[in-house]
Amino acid sequence: MEALVPVLIKTLFIILVAVAAFAPVITWVERKQSAVMQDRIGANRADIAGITVLGLLHPVADVIKLLTKEDVVPTGANRALHLMAPLIASIPVIASFGVIPYGGTYHFGDTTVNLVVADLDWGVLYIFAIASIATYGTVIAGWASNNNWSLLGSLRASAQMISYEVTMGLSIVGLFMCFQTLRLTEMGVAQDSTFRILGFLEHFGFVESLGWLSHLTLPTWGILLQPLAFVLFLTCVMAENKRPPFDLPEGESEIIAGYFLEYSGMRFGLFYMSEFIEVVVIAALMTALFLGGWTIPWLSQADIIGGVTPIFGVGVATGLCMLLHVVAFFAKVILMIWLQMQIRWTLPRPRYDQVMDLCWKVMLPLSLANILVTGLVILVLQGARA
Repeated sequence: MEALVPVLIKTLFIILVAVAAFAPVITWVERKQSAVMQDRIGANRADIAGITVLGLLHPVADVIKLLTKEDVVPTGANRALHLMAPLIASIPVIASFGVIPYGGTYHFGDTTVNLVVADLDWGVLYIFAIASIATYGTVIAGWASNNNWSLLGSLRASAQMISYEVTMGLSIVGLFMCFQTLRLTEMGVAQDSTFRILGFLEHFGFVESLGWLSHLTLPTWGILLQPLAFVLFLTCVMAENKRPPFDLPEGESEIIAGYFLEYSGMRFGLFYMSEFIEVVVIAALMTALFLGGWTIPWLSQADIIGGVTPIFGVGVATGLCMLLHVVAFFAKVILMIWLQMQIRWTLPRPRYDQVMDLCWKVMLPLSLANILVTGLVILVLQGARA
């Protein structure tokens, strides 16, 4: 029972931060960021006693509206599946947070604190597996609604999500090859270091001739080791989330609202909320894989604790390091959320055939080429060391 307490605390923290805090605020961010880009004021109508709080009351108003709207099940629909589909689509998104670390491992005397709910050896594969279950929610929602437009939207969603899952997995194989692990915590530890920009030349005997340039270092972040994988993976996960510009399954100008056309009230709210929660999941996963996770550039965990310990003691130093790491992680998450919103309001929606061609004819070959090039570089460097 005692072993379950830390897990419950970390689970509650994730739910409160990701679901209760980030997801509602992101609806405000989407409105305000689009307003700034389009030279508008944005959400500013909802108020309490004339106080608008920069429009932050709009998410509260949205929740109240969805809770009080009538929940309608269309005539001829499969009632049981129609009611279950929103849960099938939303629960896997929340469960994905279970393996994403928002901090490292810290030792307070005999107590060890590991800031991840479940530190699995195959953490990345768990996210892929659990996220694919959400596809069933969209397919069932469209079929069970007894509506042709909903069914067409669910067919689009299933084809798009299944197609991009292939490239999504292949796009980060090069990252696995670099870090030699599928565990997200180990990837974070591997990124808590630096590498010399021209260090690979030492295997060929050129370092001495480079002088001071041989001492320039960069963080060992995934985005620096695998820049192409960063672009490919971000594109794929955004397509998986069915957010603009990949919102073909709910294209308003073509199929009205797609697979959740016949939903209202809080069941529609679950579909709506799951997309915004997945924005946070994407940002957290991109941070863990490519942006160093909780690490701070050029300042390793040992450096922080070692620098503060002589002043405040090892306990305070470790606690301060843990706080800095959590703040750094969520700062990177916020940056990735901003980037997704920027893409969402910048790029137009392409045709459906163009979305599928992008996956199979462009991104899949590029991901395979990235694996090949990464393997060749690793072999060359290993041969040079030998």
